[in-house]
Amino acid sequence: MRLLIILLFIGQTIFAQKYFTRTGITEFKASVDAFEPVEAINNSTSAILTKNGDVASQLFVSAFKFKVALMQEHFNENYMDSDTYPKAVFRGKIENFEFDNLNSETTYSLKGKLTIRGISKEVSFPVSLDKINDKIKLTGNFNVSPKDYNIEIPSIIRKKIANKINIIINYELSEKK
Repeated sequence: MRLLIILLFIGQTIFAQKYFTRTGITEFKASVDAFEPVEAINNSTSAILTKNGDVASQLFVSAFKFKVALMQEHFNENYMDSDTYPKAVFRGKIENFEFDNLNSETTYSLKGKLTIRGISKEVSFPVSLDKINDKIKLTGNFNVSPKDYNIEIPSIIRKKIANKINIIINYELSEKK
């Protein structure tokens, strides 16, 4: 019985040390000058930040919204195979993160694995963290290459899509109690 109580206490302590959102914003921009903008936004990214700097995020690929419905259809069916690979996932750690020293906007390096279409690749990029009252704002951006995730762009439209896709994250995290 004591062991159960101790495990419950530890579980609650660990659980209380997380900051969380289900409404994080993840955007991507794959535009090339002189062509129609190729960009989309996902307003339902789930993300967790622990007080020791671990970060995890997950989004449903089909939740990306485009200005042009046909682009969204092609994105999901032809490029991302979102029926087969419905989620994109990131798991990583903020280097040299000290939660207790997080009082104003600070830049850190975030390193981890990004999994898209079942393929995991290491990524590293700068992020800004800012603690405002009881929330933490985590922002950053990085580039990925479609070929790294076996995303084939047909030659007929290859010139209309950037070789490097800019991913922008903007998460407002609240303490999980």
